[in-house]
Amino acid sequence: MTGLATAAVSPLLTRLAAERATGALLRDRGTLFLEDGRIVHAESPATPGLDVLLTTGGSLAPERWREAVDRAGARRQVARFLVDSGGLAGGELEICHLAAIFDAAFFALSPGSGPSRFRRGATHWIGSVRSVPAAAVERETRRRRELLDAVWPYPQLDTSPVVPRSAAPGQTVTARQRALLAYADGLRTPADLAWVLGRPAFHTLLDVRRLAAAGLVETPLAPVRAVRAATTLPEWMTDTQSPDVALLRRLRDALEASL
Repeated sequence: MTGLATAAVSPLLTRLAAERATGALLRDRGTLFLEDGRIVHAESPATPGLDVLLTTGGSLAPERWREAVDRAGARRQVARFLVDSGGLAGGELEICHLAAIFDAAFFALSPGSGPSRFRRGATHWIGSVRSVPAAAVERETRRRRELLDAVWPYPQLDTSPVVPRSAAPGQTVTARQRALLAYADGLRTPADLAWVLGRPAFHTLLDVRRLAAAGLVETPLAPVRAVRAATTLPEWMTDTQSPDVALLRRLRDALEASL
């Protein structure tokens, strides 16, 4: 077994989980919110938030999200309000929330995310949706790191503008890839594309690396500074090419079985 597979992604997170701590684990690239040692929410400036996944990528009207924040944010019950008011199906909320947790955690727990700090007792205004064991988040973070390198080991792609290349004669381009390439204007980075498409940022990184491996986008020779300018599932879930939908469903089913 490799060292990557055995080393703790965050020793502090491992300790907090063992202590059944409640509060916010803050790092430079994101924040994990814990309750009784389990992760109940996560956010990162590198990823679209739950609001973007639900509105841009999903079926929730933006005005319904704003209404929920205005009316239930102070009580930290935004999630409950969305479902109870009929604005959103519970299944879509849970799956999008899981996607947001694993997406933000991937960046928050990255090696270059700086020192960790813990604010005991801090909670998030989204309220209760579904908690995830810290160990599951760490395992998934390691798996995602390994997957990116296995697909195309050029991390400079992750922060560089995505520059499309023409498909070779007879080369197949999926609907999911076409949607991403349609917004790749040579200026937008994978993070920018994730926000535009309403997709998780990790999924977009993976898509870009797959496109590079297929010769459909340029692979930079050197790092380039990023330029940032009934349940209806989101587009990024319903597309058969979405890389982690099956995983998210399995994680949700496993979590339900453990309750």
